[in-house]
Amino acid sequence: QVQLVESGGGLVQAGDSLRLACAASGRAFNIYSMRWFRQAPGKEREFVAGISWSDSRPNYADSVKGRFYISGDRSKNTVYLQMNSLKPEDTAVYYCAAAASGLYWGQGTQVTVSS
Repeated sequence: QVQLVESGGGLVQAGDSLRLACAASGRAFNIYSMRWFRQAPGKEREFVAGISWSDSRPNYADSVKGRFYISGDRSKNTVYLQMNSLKPEDTAVYYCAAAASGLYWGQGTQVTVSS
């Protein structure tokens, strides 16, 4: 089993920045990639960004390219999501997910962007 704990959410204004963190514990040595998803009220959960532990290559949803940046510290089993130039449409609960023997999810952290 892998446990994930997100942190860093909050209420900001449009144009501001936030950095989310996700720390993995448990059988974290099995993790081969980590991802961020988000879910806005009334919408389906959507992929935001991901990173592979093998080559640290990131990938992003088109909606966040050039504004969000994912990075990771494998020695700490932690992944970060730097979110810049935030928009009201970025408001959502942000979830961290780790791909290991299965796909494990954190509890989510709320990000609210006011206009």
